[in-house]
Amino acid sequence: MQKKHLIFNDKQIEELKVSIESNYLDRGNTKKKLSEQEYRNALNVQLDGRLNYNRNRIAPWLNSIQRLNGANILEIGCGTGISTLALAEQGANVTGIDVDEGALNVAKDRMKIAGLEADLHLMNADEIKDNFKTKKFDFIIYYAVLEHMTVKERLSSLKQAWDMLPEGGFLAVIETPNRLWYYDSHTAAMPFYDWLPDELAYYYSRFSERKNFNDSYRKLNDENMMNFLRWGRGASFHEFELAIAPLNKLNVVSSLMQFEKTAFLKSGIKGTRYINFLKSLKKNLPKGFCYPYLDIVLKK
Repeated sequence: MQKKHLIFNDKQIEELKVSIESNYLDRGNTKKKLSEQEYRNALNVQLDGRLNYNRNRIAPWLNSIQRLNGANILEIGCGTGISTLALAEQGANVTGIDVDEGALNVAKDRMKIAGLEADLHLMNADEIKDNFKTKKFDFIIYYAVLEHMTVKERLSSLKQAWDMLPEGGFLAVIETPNRLWYYDSHTAAMPFYDWLPDELAYYYSRFSERKNFNDSYRKLNDENMMNFLRWGRGASFHEFELAIAPLNKLNVVSSLMQFEKTAFLKSGIKGTRYINFLKSLKKNLPKGFCYPYLDIVLKK
């Protein structure tokens, strides 16, 4: 059963707003690049939009797999602490890491304002084993982060995470775009984009309608390519086979789509056909690897 959600008063909301703007939204030229409405939308997402999503969809889903109250969770990609708060208010003991110091500062402020605790660290995802080798986790969660890592980082981090989990522990991947899906709604907002090799996708980004992305990558060099990759490139079952085990040994116990039985499964005729098409191409491919986003939980 879900615990009640915290309600912030006006003073707490204002404190959080100040932290979000000073540590996160107002960095660099971000504010100048956004219209007033876009900036307001980004702020509202950080204040409560994403929190509602996590409270009403992600937390109930994970809670259905193992009770969050008392669970020890390593959250990789905790960002500004939105999902961290949603997990902690359900009684989870959350250890969070992120590479963005500004976002992490917001996460710390968010938890303090909420009166909740979380163990937050500035850390790369491929450093978890060395830093947490003495800790036991029930869940290790990659939250909207796997797509922002290089292939080398993904394989290293996934292997470390799997090695760290005890038997019966869970590895969750949340909101990572599926490389095999025919439309990239995450980064470029274009069809077939995640199917392209990195260099071709780099040059083809000029045709994206997404502001601040379509005009960023013209001259190809190592620094620009790394920045480009950090925007997000889809992942698929291939990383999991390489880092953990062959498909027939991967125990995918749940996916968000199947948990919710969403309208997508019933009415998205093109999507449904494409899911069936993907499954027909690969024997033993769990259905969770066939949806537009990888929202899956594996049990060790």
